[in-house]
Amino acid sequence: MSVRLFLALWPDEAIRQRLTEWRDAWRWPNHAAPVADAKLHLTLNFLGSVEEERLPELVAGFEVPFTPFEVELGRPVVWHQSIAVLEPLAIPPELIELHARLNERVAALGLPVEERAYKPHVTMARRAGNATPPQGLEALRWQVDGYALVQSKLGAGAEYGVVRSYS
Repeated sequence: MSVRLFLALWPDEAIRQRLTEWRDAWRWPNHAAPVADAKLHLTLNFLGSVEEERLPELVAGFEVPFTPFEVELGRPVVWHQSIAVLEPLAIPPELIELHARLNERVAALGLPVEERAYKPHVTMARRAGNATPPQGLEALRWQVDGYALVQSKLGAGAEYGVVRSYS
């Protein structure tokens, strides 16, 4: 049996509430699909489907040196694929370093490494081509003390579950 996994900056409840405020401040077209509160996060590395028996190896393998940092999210954008996102005002070097270290581990564990350039963001909605981004909201300052290995459960009642938190 396989599981779908990704590595992410996983918000605490206070940050999740602020992300929800940002999401709810957009004006969405009728066909838009805003991301549920419990699924708001900033992806570091998408791992895809992995055999479940590899979980112990992966849990241990994704522990890397980590320097806490702050990321300031405040740039609402609709990407050309009709995905509404909240991007950082500036990308902290520690975030790039964490992503690179995790990419090295992904490769060392024999998993496919994402070919596209890393663009840190929090997805706000899909099918959001004509959405109107919010104006004048105060940037969200997120003090990042760790990251998480997360399982994505598909199908009816789809949800995300933290497999392991790293700090």
